Amino acid sequence: MYRVLITDGLHAAGMKVLNDADNVEPVVKPDLTPEQLKAELQNVEGIIIRSKTTLTADLLEGQKRLKVIVRAGVGTDNIDSEAATKAGILVMNTPTGNTTSTAEHAFAMMLALSRNIAPACATMKAGRWDKKLFQGSQLAGKTLAVIGLGRIGVTVAKRAKAFEMRVLGYDPFYSAEKAAEHGIEYFDNVDDIVKECDYLTVHTPLVDATRGIINAKRLATMKKGARLINCARGGIIDEGDLADAIESGHIGGAAMDVFVEEPPTDRRLVDLPQVLATPHLGASTEEAQEMVAVEAAEIITDYLLNNEIRYAINMAPVSGAEMEDLKHYLALSYRLGLLSAQMIHGQSLKGAEIDYRGEAADRKTRLMTSAFAAGLLEGALDDGVNIINATSIARSRGIDLTEVSSGSSENFASMISISLNTDSGTFEAAGTIFGHQFLRLVKLDKYCFEAFLDGVLLVYRHRDVPGLIGYIGTILGKHNVNIANMALGRQTNQPGGDSVAVLNLDSEPSAEALAEVLEHAEVSGVDIVRLPPAGASLPWVGGN
Repeated sequence: MYRVLITDGLHAAGMKVLNDADNVEPVVKPDLTPEQLKAELQNVEGIIIRSKTTLTADLLEGQKRLKVIVRAGVGTDNIDSEAATKAGILVMNTPTGNTTSTAEHAFAMMLALSRNIAPACATMKAGRWDKKLFQGSQLAGKTLAVIGLGRIGVTVAKRAKAFEMRVLGYDPFYSAEKAAEHGIEYFDNVDDIVKECDYLTVHTPLVDATRGIINAKRLATMKKGARLINCARGGIIDEGDLADAIESGHIGGAAMDVFVEEPPTDRRLVDLPQVLATPHLGASTEEAQEMVAVEAAEIITDYLLNNEIRYAINMAPVSGAEMEDLKHYLALSYRLGLLSAQMIHGQSLKGAEIDYRGEAADRKTRLMTSAFAAGLLEGALDDGVNIINATSIARSRGIDLTEVSSGSSENFASMISISLNTDSGTFEAAGTIFGHQFLRLVKLDKYCFEAFLDGVLLVYRHRDVPGLIGYIGTILGKHNVNIANMALGRQTNQPGGDSVAVLNLDSEPSAEALAEVLEHAEVSGVDIVRLPPAGASLPWVGGN
């Protein structure tokens, strides 16, 4: 009999799934102290939690019986996933249960904003009849821009089509062909899409690439009177810049369900009469709570009874012996994915070819492809992308992953080469393993060299002229940035030609330092690539 602990309460529909499952015994014990929880975990195979329970490294240490943790919800910040992995505990979440509720809330906010529902209701309750003050606008015939085409963004788009709206979409990890299947006109950059819309709604995770993606510069290029909706994450739309744009009269209004600080203490944006605000209600429906409960119960019973793994965030489907043999190949693939995502700068990605040569071709290439896809998608999604679900997520977003294997690897015992097909062309990179453990980048596009594939990389394209290396070294030294290693690749053996250099840095340079590097007449481009440090474990498999 598998015992499953429930500490935060679970909707009755979810409890029914557990009670009806053969060989599963649910144990409901709310309001446990950390000491009591640690003791209870020693007597169960699984636990379902929500946001109230926090599973720390201390609580998970030494748990020999516990096999699986399921979070009834999307976020897993209250679970120490690294500690769970080290303890051999699978962690899964329920990313689909709140899709409809959040999408409906975004659309409700758009409708209410367009028809002045909130202020009109307030005046009615105050005993007034101010009909002339609240003339609104219809959605039919208007253009909606959807930034982020994940489950929620696509669901919003489908509803907008029912309201006879023109729907535009942007997501660098989505294809134009896949967007067209949903009646979405695909745009390959944010700057263009914001100029075309009457309404804009954001549905992305909050990561470095999306923080402040809608800012003063882009707001200024939008149509006068345009309206914005954010039911995703606070900070995707810069709140101060949005307030400025509304106060100036350029932006017509906004509907906000999420904020950088919750509840917001800076009430400048919330208090504007053109802003409709709600207290993070996107997933707060009876149906959503029921769906995540059922999904959590089904996930944990399917794993315990059938060994089925869904929405895992910390486990690779290989044995310990296989992982020991594969871990450096997986790390190389993963880092090539991370590097590729950062080097293509949000270009629309259509597909990738991964070419395995030499010893790499004799390993489990499907797992290495999944590791590459996990790195490629990691910064763009909030779905807990990992080695288990990365390739299926890529396929669902219209990104084709193609594997090629060959017994020959020319100058190396093994090599993994990747080629990304984007709207702006092709990006290529290749890596190898030295001494069975040291990861090296050996190719970027047409340039060959040997660079360390870890830490902070400064990649700059230039003409190979005298004094340039000294110039860059001086700038980085002035900004207290140390160069740990350097690799140079030239298109030809002739001096003065096009070249690329990779510097491994001990710390990340400031924007001012990078701007100074770009001031040199022979430097044509600079990129910063952030990779895990040397020897770091993969995020889903624990210790190295």
